[in-house]
Amino acid sequence: MKICLFRLSALGDVVHALALVRRIQTHWPKAEITWVIGKFEHKLVGDVAGVTFIPVDKKQGWGARKQLKEQLRGQEFDALLLCQIAFRAGVLSSAIKAKRRIGYDWGRSKELHSWFINERIAAPRHFQHVHELLQSFADVLAVPTAQTRWDLPVPDEAHAFADAHLPGKIPTLIISPCSSHRLRNWHAEGYAAVAMHAIERYGLRVALCGGPSDIEKDMAAAIEARCSKPLVNLVGKDTLKRAMALMQRAIGVLTPDSGPMHIANALGVPVLGLHAASDSRRSGAFGNLRYTVDCFPAACEKFEHKAHADTPWGTKIEYEGVMDLIPVQAVIAKLDLLMADRVAKYAPD
Repeated sequence: MKICLFRLSALGDVVHALALVRRIQTHWPKAEITWVIGKFEHKLVGDVAGVTFIPVDKKQGWGARKQLKEQLRGQEFDALLLCQIAFRAGVLSSAIKAKRRIGYDWGRSKELHSWFINERIAAPRHFQHVHELLQSFADVLAVPTAQTRWDLPVPDEAHAFADAHLPGKIPTLIISPCSSHRLRNWHAEGYAAVAMHAIERYGLRVALCGGPSDIEKDMAAAIEARCSKPLVNLVGKDTLKRAMALMQRAIGVLTPDSGPMHIANALGVPVLGLHAASDSRRSGAFGNLRYTVDCFPAACEKFEHKAHADTPWGTKIEYEGVMDLIPVQAVIAKLDLLMADRVAKYAPD
């Protein structure tokens, strides 16, 4: 089998797409898999074995299509998994020759997606998490279901960075405070309050992680300014791979709906997820919502003037102030639950 997976972005979706790749590899270990992926997202999974990656800069428009066509000249795939709906993605995918072009069901085929496919995944029988949605592409290929696995590689350099910046075995809470969607971000006061609770009640080390953008640096500075205890501020210093190594040294990661949420979950690290702009049932830490605070139902009432049950599946409520619906005490309660679970886990029989 020669399979081409088309999923450019975003980080969380790429994590779920990796689980799709792993399922295919488990059943067909000799399958030739090519993944057309965004340049930034390639930094996360580009070292996954058994996959040929073609990084694409989608901002190049028609130039990106021309370049992709040249890179794939002379190749034809048994199946293209077009896992992205955007029209721009469809145009890019037209440069890929494939006998089977598998895309979304009729209900989700927007932005002329149907022009670029000749087969469809099944319409959902129930509300689907994004992870389950992407697994539907393996169903069309008749790949048997298997236990979810990601096996994200973490290089030695990243572990060395984590060893240097989070030395020893001090229990550490990581706060990754920012999503690429600004309106999904909680406020600095809340993060600082949780950080202080973690330090004063449990003696945890608290580390701030994130990229080099001004929004992330400003958020980190605002959190630090509100804490009377020192934090480890690594915002702007880590990379995606370094962030993974840092997470592996943590007892939990506090974050809004973001790429780091799904990366931490894939690494098996407990996620204290913050949801109000999005529904955790659709885009939360897949299979691990025990420590999630989800105020999306309240957001439906306040901003959409609808009950949660009457709000269309997949709705995002990205309004100013929506994340303010998340109470500080609710997040602290989830941290307390996590710590109680740790005590129970490591208590002697």
